[in-house]
Amino acid sequence: MLIASKLKIEVSSELDSLVSLYKILHAAPELSGQEKNTSELLVGELELCGIRVERNVGGYGIIGYLENGEGPTIVVRTDMDALPITEDSGVDYASHVSTKDVSGKIIPAMHACGHDIHMSSFIGTARVVSKFKEDWTGRIVFVGQPAEETLSGAKSMINDGLFERFGVPDACLAMHVFPRITAGHIAVKYGLIWAGAFELKITVYGVGGHGASPHLSKDPIALAARIVTSLQTIVSRELSPLTPAVVTVGAINGGSRANIIPDEVVMKVTARFIDEETRNHILDSIKRICRYEAQSMGIPEHILPVVEVNAENEVPPLVNDSALSNTIKESALELYDQEYVEDATEMLMVSEDFALFKNWAGEEVPCSMFFVGADDSCDKVVFNSKESLQPSLHNCKFAPPPAPVISAAVSVMSATVLKLLAKK
Repeated sequence: MLIASKLKIEVSSELDSLVSLYKILHAAPELSGQEKNTSELLVGELELCGIRVERNVGGYGIIGYLENGEGPTIVVRTDMDALPITEDSGVDYASHVSTKDVSGKIIPAMHACGHDIHMSSFIGTARVVSKFKEDWTGRIVFVGQPAEETLSGAKSMINDGLFERFGVPDACLAMHVFPRITAGHIAVKYGLIWAGAFELKITVYGVGGHGASPHLSKDPIALAARIVTSLQTIVSRELSPLTPAVVTVGAINGGSRANIIPDEVVMKVTARFIDEETRNHILDSIKRICRYEAQSMGIPEHILPVVEVNAENEVPPLVNDSALSNTIKESALELYDQEYVEDATEMLMVSEDFALFKNWAGEEVPCSMFFVGADDSCDKVVFNSKESLQPSLHNCKFAPPPAPVISAAVSVMSATVLKLLAKK
């Protein structure tokens, strides 16, 4: 408990500076794969802590090394990218950034998923543990990961040798803000936490023509509409009601004018699953539905719909290691009263490429992500509740109160690292 008291004092002394850092990050978001300035800012902060850093790993990914004698290796990971959303939070440090996407289109950018909180807490953890070297021994690896929102950044870093640059770690830690938990409270989930995901593109072909003469054409818009409707039956009619799964068509693009039947329509789909069997069933069903809906409309064999899976951003379900999650909870309870620490009982169908850190060069590594509350509109832990007034993640008004969230995140992450690396 002595370390916990000292840690609280240290976090308190850093908090104003970390909130200032958060506001800088929040006001200057960079989209997935464009995190050049963000990563450089984090590099500078890590180096001020005496941490050796490697840049440009899998894009703008960074790896920081803090060694302090013999002992275990612990990975602390943060994401860095923002979302293409126009901010409407009303805070005085709101983002007014517009930038180019990969196609050259000018789009807005906003930290609407808490990655700015994550990065500030990441730096806070680095500052704290670097000042507590007399209490731990081993190595801490700080991983700043790009492109989490596209579920591609972890894979890019792995493909660029992330796993080969140092030995297999003993544990990997991450945290995520959550707007259905009271600000500054902690929620720990054991086992399955978030779903696996894959994305695909469906190109629906037809035979274009005049909108006034549809009988002389094969309308891909009508076919796409039938496919969208039929895809909804995969979860509702093919899977057990007790099997969590999602199939969402998030984008449909086709046509140019009301009186022109186009030659093709492109749909973008995300699917969420909790195991490999469900994943394969969903994909097989999508392919079957596309084929036979097209045939039922008389689409010729040579222009049947094409289903393309994007392998670069497919991730497995995120499963928290129970023993590691318990260490996080124990660390939190050494800092806070029981009322501030909750077991999260429900999984969510969102996805995270932190899940890829579990299979480290063919070896299974304990991983755990914990939640830090970001809701200042309620007075109790309400994990997964619909009663909160706080805008959700990916909402243009998302603006958590930074001080209590960062304080709790840094405190629990630092305490967990120190516990895992404690001198015997």
